[in-house]
Amino acid sequence: MKIIRKLLFPFAVLYGWVTSFRNYLYNKNILKSKEYDLPIICVGNLSVGGTGKSPMIEFLIETLQEDYKVAVLSRGYKRKTSGYLEVLPSHTAEETGDEPLQFKKKFPNVTVAVCADRRTGIDTLQKKAEVILLDDAFQHRKVKADTNILLTPYNDLYINDYMLPTGNLREPRRGSNRADIIVVTKCPKTIPYSELQRIEFLMPLQNHQKIYFSSISYDTSIVGKTESLPLEYLSNKEFTLVTGIANPEPLVAFLNDKGFTFEHDNYADHHHFTTEEIKKLHKKELILTTEKDFMRLQNKLDKFALYYLPITTQIKNDQESFFKEAILQRVISKYKN
Repeated sequence: MKIIRKLLFPFAVLYGWVTSFRNYLYNKNILKSKEYDLPIICVGNLSVGGTGKSPMIEFLIETLQEDYKVAVLSRGYKRKTSGYLEVLPSHTAEETGDEPLQFKKKFPNVTVAVCADRRTGIDTLQKKAEVILLDDAFQHRKVKADTNILLTPYNDLYINDYMLPTGNLREPRRGSNRADIIVVTKCPKTIPYSELQRIEFLMPLQNHQKIYFSSISYDTSIVGKTESLPLEYLSNKEFTLVTGIANPEPLVAFLNDKGFTFEHDNYADHHHFTTEEIKKLHKKELILTTEKDFMRLQNKLDKFALYYLPITTQIKNDQESFFKEAILQRVISKYKN
């Protein structure tokens, strides 16, 4: 597979030229980006695959919701509906996409909507919100966000990657210059400060940019449809880990470190489970999955031993309060102007 991707390098160069030209048109204001009166915070990445956007969106909701009416706008990847749709807890993942449904169920007082046309979505949401969070919209330049948060995983930094199809980048590395805040996600729990300094030195930071480092924190409980159980419930039990996310390796490593015994059924990101796959999963005695996958499985495996392990984002190196303050100040500054 790696050899094939290397052979496709000419197409990666061509794709880089196309995306660079598009960005040039926006940078020169030939193509127009629409600006809004209320603060727009965009969370995205340069690469395809999991960089931790969902836990970052949830982190921002928790940071802002006490002071502002927050709304989240997502494309609703792989949903079977179209147009603008405001997410309700009664919706299914097939109707809304798994991540938007996850946001709504976790934060029922927050307005969550899906719309492929972000302008249309914002035009509707701005009547109901004071701050709008754009999920996975870094390349959606028809909208001018007030704050761009760019995520890049510790083990797969964009500075070491290449354009699709040779690598996983959606646009050239210099696209990172549009970011206001760069977060290196999925860092190890324990990491020397010298290593953080090394990465910061390697990143081509601009004068207006600030870099932070974050890690994933796993909960001490697993959650089902009607109950929560201590994580230790899985001890001395054989269970099946079911994942349909871009990068399940950190979760697998975490469970292995805990000494759990399990088999792993790994599917593609945002996988829609077929009837035959559901039949096979019904035969499993105990299933652990991710929160995103739980959104897609809970109705299909109703009244079944199905649980997910919640995760949260933690800003490292005692910088969490500074990160939150930076976000709040950017929102306040928008309203002052």
